[in-house]
Amino acid sequence: MGKGYMGKILFVDLGKGTFKEETIPDEVYEKYLSGQGLGAYILYNRIPRDADPLGPDNILGFVSGLLTGTGSLFTGRWMVVGKSPITGGWGDSNCGGTLSPAIKRCGYDGIFITGISEKPVYLFIDNGKPEIRDAAHLWGKDTVETEEILIKEVGKKNTRVACIGPAGERLSLIAGISNDKGRIAARSGLGAVMGSKKLKAIVLSGAKRITPRNRDEMKRLSSKLNKIVQLKLPFPPGPITAYVGTLIGKMPTQMVQDGLLYKSLLQKWGTGSMNQMSIEMGDSPIKNWKGSNEDFGPKISKSTNPDVFKEREMVKYHCYSCPLGCGGICTMPGKYNGYEETHKPEYETVLVFGGLVMNKDADSIFYLNELMNRAGMDTISAGGSIAFAIECFENGILTKKDTDGLELSWGNTDAIVALAKKMIEREGIGDLLADGPKIAAEKIGKDSIKYAIQAGGQALPMHDGRNDPGFALHYSVEPTPGRHTIGAQLYYEMYQLWKKVKSLPRPKFIYHKDTKYVADEEKAVMAAACSKYNQLFNGAGLCLFGAFIGASRLPIFEWLNAATGWEKSPEEYMEIGERIQTLRQAFNIKHGVDPKGFKPSERALGRPPLDRGVNKGRSVDIEKMMADYWQAFGWDRETGKPTEDTMERLGLNQ
Repeated sequence: MGKGYMGKILFVDLGKGTFKEETIPDEVYEKYLSGQGLGAYILYNRIPRDADPLGPDNILGFVSGLLTGTGSLFTGRWMVVGKSPITGGWGDSNCGGTLSPAIKRCGYDGIFITGISEKPVYLFIDNGKPEIRDAAHLWGKDTVETEEILIKEVGKKNTRVACIGPAGERLSLIAGISNDKGRIAARSGLGAVMGSKKLKAIVLSGAKRITPRNRDEMKRLSSKLNKIVQLKLPFPPGPITAYVGTLIGKMPTQMVQDGLLYKSLLQKWGTGSMNQMSIEMGDSPIKNWKGSNEDFGPKISKSTNPDVFKEREMVKYHCYSCPLGCGGICTMPGKYNGYEETHKPEYETVLVFGGLVMNKDADSIFYLNELMNRAGMDTISAGGSIAFAIECFENGILTKKDTDGLELSWGNTDAIVALAKKMIEREGIGDLLADGPKIAAEKIGKDSIKYAIQAGGQALPMHDGRNDPGFALHYSVEPTPGRHTIGAQLYYEMYQLWKKVKSLPRPKFIYHKDTKYVADEEKAVMAAACSKYNQLFNGAGLCLFGAFIGASRLPIFEWLNAATGWEKSPEEYMEIGERIQTLRQAFNIKHGVDPKGFKPSERALGRPPLDRGVNKGRSVDIEKMMADYWQAFGWDRETGKPTEDTMERLGLNQ
């Protein structure tokens, strides 16, 4: 009988040109699931503590979720894992598209790459038969060209490709890995790890069956959820969202948020639904985090209106097993039209190339989105690097001589586009910025580090912890820092975990906004629950947006039981998430990473506070929040290291 997972992984040594299949015991899946949990189990035990992230001892893993292909919904996420060259510790990145089921259809739950090839190669797996092939003809090609060439070259139905572009080849530490011509596992710099191994792509073509234990129950659960997903709420036109955000920003109180509202926004506009609303609410940082909504108000930010992006959408885009379809394929008219179409720019991309650099040209955002997709470069880190460079230029730290003649001023669209191209090519000033703002600041000196807004080396995303301190906390305490996809006070509200895990606190339905900034043990328990749940659903291959629908509606615990036959309780599954999170933290400790070093830049914490705008006067007591979180996890309150008792309780001392 099936169990949902395949029970095997593949190890590929590019230096030796060898392959090794390994059978994974059932008890490992029961402790870690697959996906990121399986990745943590493998990498913690097999990457030596002194391994160079860009050296042969680093392991790059492509892993699929336990629920992928079982008939569950929202479970098409794949993850890439490895030692991060940008943080020096645990690295992971999560992506949609169609690669996740392809990994399992080749017969594996994970494909792990070690060693370094002498020349550019790609890995081709045909129904469990791996082969290393020459990729000299692909080196230098962008991700879209590479994928098109490989699908034609392999000539097999349902072939799926994950590849790097020029950014990964040139070892940019903000490079990611692409599939489906623009869905990118962008964070942690793992595209550079792939480039260091001279691995241009993995190409998968398989037809192995993915079999859950109880297919009828999987179908029943999914059918019930799909009825909820298809309910659509009416919304006014896009321009109104800015004024909704203004109203929310001015209210002294707020209500617990239900994810069904955001689900409906995603259905209509995608993640871009929040563009202007987030600016006016104070969620989106402006002008390299020193500005406010007053600097990029509705009249200026109208170029980021969700309708601007929706009106260019030719067809909706659905990742594998997704009934929502928040993505889209868009046309690219306008001044910067260099390509026929692009994936619809996501919220992070729009705001990092919009308000963060004060750019109000929508055409350029479409163009920059496609440039980054084809280069295989993280838009968040690229935009953060450009904002850093503009502020250095503004303060005389960089001059036109340093910038190859570019006038790096706020909102100078042509200069922003030119700088992005230089970063992709690692040309001139672009070479300095291609590894993210922190490394650039370390090279420049002159106290420029205060303009590099980051956590642990990773540029911060477009969610402001001065508006929701939960974001600031998770930027600081996660084993892979500076990530917005794990937890926040808002996320805890939408996850609704207290409805399934009765020991968790239930937030007040209406509360005063000032209470968000009070660090206390209850908020630490909520934040720890976010982290545990995130690791659980990453092990299952579940999309964050599915999780937002709420644990009482989205049957992840029931799906896992139906797929595996385990009959575990929600509390037992949350312990699996706790185990994965603790092992990732232990990975960092093993590799000499100080958890206290992940605290974000002072400006992002409201030090000093803004003197205008919706976040005026707000700051985050991050030190107490971090200590409370570590204590809630059973880690040392002062150091962030998992205690011996916690490691023993979770079975991690073996």
